[in-house]
This record gives sequence, structure tokens and C-alpha cells, in this order.
Amino acid sequence: MRVPASAHTERDWLIHEIARDFEVEDVWEIPAGLTPETFPRAVEELASGDPSDSPSAISRFLFAVRWQLGKLLRWDDDGRGTGGRVRSLAERVPTELRGTPPEAGPASPFTPLYLTHDEYAAELANATVHGVLHLSITPEGGGHVTRMAVLVRPNGRFGRFYMALIKPFRYLFVYPALMRELGTQWSRYGATR
Repeated sequence: MRVPASAHTERDWLIHEIARDFEVEDVWEIPAGLTPETFPRAVEELASGDPSDSPSAISRFLFAVRWQLGKLLRWDDDGRGTGGRVRSLAERVPTELRGTPPEAGPASPFTPLYLTHDEYAAELANATVHGVLHLSITPEGGGHVTRMAVLVRPNGRFGRFYMALIKPFRYLFVYPALMRELGTQWSRYGATR
């Protein structure tokens, strides 16, 4: 379920320092019942996944369209992402946290940045946007709540237009299906909430 941005911004996350020039685009609660002990396993599963393998046919279709548009319009070409158009946020990660996240799977568009006991961050950059996927786990209501925040730095007017154009698709199809999928996958780790 989508939650207010304040659910993310009011917490003292490391990502606020690392991505201080990014905007919070979306914050979603994942009905997963994770604990601090199971959080790293869930992160590893996410990092090794492929977004185009979603059980949701609509999500798979939208990702396929996006990847095809990216190829056609060269949005994802070398030089359009980190190390090209933008510098990687890995340079801002504290030295002691470098190398902490699990490696991304070959189909993942994200590059992991760091993993702590209660947060994980990965980045992606292309011709439209430089984005961060942030997962967190927080004690709440006698258990823990797992949230996903998406932080972005659009690439100029075109990037802002692109983000506005895909917003209805993210809210109606992509994120709700992803939250259900992650909640189902991760609930096998044992709910405490």
C-alpha cells in the first residue's frame, strides 16, 4: 500500500545523506512481516531477481515495453548511466559499508550500494533519470514494517516529463503488483506483525 513520503523522510536513514539531492518519488509498505534477522535474505532475493519475471502479466508487459523503448531510443546505452551521464552514488557510501550488499543478478537493472541491519539501497541511471531503490525495516506496532522508497533525480525536463508520463502506470499496475509479490515471497520468512 502506498504511504505518505513522511513515512520515509521522518526516519534517520543513511540514504538521506547519500542521496541528499534526490526527490522522494514514492513510498510503499510491503506486507512482508520481515524481521531484522530475515531482512538480509529478502534483500538478497530482491537483488538477484528480474523485474520482467513478475507474476503480473501487466507488469511484465510494461517492463518489456520500457526495455524495448530504451533500446530503440538508446536510453540505456553505455554513457547514459552511472560512469557516464551521472556519477555513481557508490562514491558517497561510507567506506565501511562498501561491498556490503549482495551482488545484483544479471537481469537486474539496479546496482547495489549498501546494506545495513535495517536498510538497503541500489541505484539505476539512464537517459531519463538517476534513481534509488531504498528498502527499510522499522520497529512498529509490536512488530516490524518493511517499506520501499523510490528516490529520483530526473534528467532535465525530459526526465520530469517521463516520470509524469509513467506515474499512472506505476501507481495502478507496477507497484501494487510488486508489493503483493514481495509480500507473498517474503512472508515465508515468518511474520511477526
